[in-house]
Amino acid sequence: MSANNNRLISRIPAVELFPVVEYSTLPAKATEFEAFPIRATVFREGHDQFAAEAVLLTPEGKEHSRARMYDILPGRSRFEAWVMPDRPGAWTFRVDTWSDPWATWKHDAELKIKAGVDAELMCEEGARVLERALTGKIRTAPRPPRMPAYKRVKPTAAAAKKLQSAIETLRKTDTTPLSRFVAATSPAVEQVMERYPLRDLIEATAKFPLQVDRRAALYGSWYEIFPRSIGAEKREDGTWVSGTLRTAIEDIPRIADMGFTVLYLTPVHPIGTTFRKGRNNATEAVEGDPGSPYGIGSPEGGHDAINSDLGDFEDFDALVAAAADAGMEVAMDLALQASPDHPWVQEHPEWFSERADGSIAYAENPPKKYQDIYPLNFDNDPEGIYKAIIAVVEKWISHGVRIFRVDNPHTKPLTFWERFLRYMNKTHPGVLFLAEAFTKPAMMRTLGMIGFQQSYTYFAWRVEKKEIEDYLVELSNETAHVLRPAFWPTTHDILTPQMTTGGTAVFALRAMLAATGSPTWGIYTGYELVENVQRPGSEEQIDNEKYEYRPRDWEQAELYGITNLLTKLNQARAKHPALQQLHQLSLLSTSSDKILAFSKHVPKRFSPTGEDDTMIVVISLDPHHEVGGEVYIGADWLWAPDTNNPQSPAYDRVGKSFRLNMVDELDGREYVWTPANYVKFSPWERMGHVFWVKSFTIED
Repeated sequence: MSANNNRLISRIPAVELFPVVEYSTLPAKATEFEAFPIRATVFREGHDQFAAEAVLLTPEGKEHSRARMYDILPGRSRFEAWVMPDRPGAWTFRVDTWSDPWATWKHDAELKIKAGVDAELMCEEGARVLERALTGKIRTAPRPPRMPAYKRVKPTAAAAKKLQSAIETLRKTDTTPLSRFVAATSPAVEQVMERYPLRDLIEATAKFPLQVDRRAALYGSWYEIFPRSIGAEKREDGTWVSGTLRTAIEDIPRIADMGFTVLYLTPVHPIGTTFRKGRNNATEAVEGDPGSPYGIGSPEGGHDAINSDLGDFEDFDALVAAAADAGMEVAMDLALQASPDHPWVQEHPEWFSERADGSIAYAENPPKKYQDIYPLNFDNDPEGIYKAIIAVVEKWISHGVRIFRVDNPHTKPLTFWERFLRYMNKTHPGVLFLAEAFTKPAMMRTLGMIGFQQSYTYFAWRVEKKEIEDYLVELSNETAHVLRPAFWPTTHDILTPQMTTGGTAVFALRAMLAATGSPTWGIYTGYELVENVQRPGSEEQIDNEKYEYRPRDWEQAELYGITNLLTKLNQARAKHPALQQLHQLSLLSTSSDKILAFSKHVPKRFSPTGEDDTMIVVISLDPHHEVGGEVYIGADWLWAPDTNNPQSPAYDRVGKSFRLNMVDELDGREYVWTPANYVKFSPWERMGHVFWVKSFTIED
């Protein structure tokens, strides 16, 4: 018996569970009110039927829901169920498995009765199974190692009546065994047995951790600004008057009107003067150059201070309040580096790396050099640095900041981030951290694993159809449990070669891809003006705002039409739950390598509207030429995952012809589509559709 108690495998095994991160030493990611899949390989010896359920457990350890798992890869024993947590916290999940005597009997009885073998015996055995279902009597494994903590609910009086009727039917010898079998397995009886199953030999896997975050960790529309540029004025003598946090407030209504939910501020701290960068990253600044806001620190203060050109904490609090009144959160840059003038340099020289000549090493990313920045050396005094950074972040939290965009986290030790993020998650739940890391995939995924709630991605460099498709599948289906993507067509650091040609059309198609392909997306201010000129030798804008004031004439934006597009995209995202989630994305086939199509779907049982929400996105990838082609739609793509669930209405749609009534959320026009549809796009007219499937009809 002792050997039995020590066994690691369940009586009916469930192995290769998903989502599980690093042998369950780290929690998988989930978000409140977003459904996600639990998968396992489930099998057993012999030919008896079995079943499995995904069980979601609250932070208090109570059962929140259990969902029947269905075979999604016939022949490979891969089972799946979808579940949805309803609040943030440290949740867990497990998989229960059991022998299914009802399914076993149905399988055997149908074969034998139709063959005329033991027909009466099979009817009597079916009656006995249903009698057990009435009483709830199950067989248990000898001293199961992980008996799940659940109490079987007996059938209601109405349900019991249906079972009793089926029992009596099976024992009526004046009718044929086949007619009795058909009556006993009617939809009404099946519904009862689905609701009140007999779980013989039931056991459970271990519990696996799941960190559930608030919705803003998954869904948001970001707008990036340099506060100093908003309201900046150039004097007649060529010198500048800086914009302020107060003048930035004046631009909030314009940004909010476009539907953005996060106002992202580049660093607002004092800027050093030693080795201050000039225009276009010049190594020497001239009088009046404001310097890079990433060269943080001066005699005025460091990361816990505000550049006096911008204002003070009273002004900052006013900006946070104004953003909140407009329906936006403020996100703030967290750039863990120091100007040579930062107080840390004088107070804690041991926090930096000393070179052989006694100088402090500045930051480099060859061939790039950042002479105005000293990187921190986390190995010299890890405890001192940790406490200082905690104090900095908590100060800004006290001023209403609950989202931080972390600059270059991949250049800091992962051990620091793991400790830091664990502390923040425990002490300040709901505060979110976005990893701005464009580096090797292993590092990007691991940053997500150890606690970063969001991550920048390679989206800006995915241009061709196949690589975009592969990336969408990877992010939505393969890595969603460890990395939440944020799609940015451009940033203040990134202007890819594709964005320098194609004018308004390329800015339109990339905005459409970003806004529909990922639940979190963002733009850098000036996107509305199609700012697309690179600084020679660099994938960033000429006259980069990092090094100078750059006020903009927003009346000119109306010439491009991008503002209206951004507004329509954000309105569609706010309206449709399908565009607010990550997991349920399916690629659609097209006849052209210049036309990308995909669908996103939320079944009604997981939808806040109580109705199915299905979107079809079709986009031209060619900003230079007119393109046309066919878009092919299959029910198994459109309504996944419900098309794998025999209990779902969508299950019956597979393989059937249908008609879709759709509305393009970009212009309100209505369309009727079938499984095959022709589209045509041009750079001077339309670059894509964002369809809402208003209704569908199955055609005979």
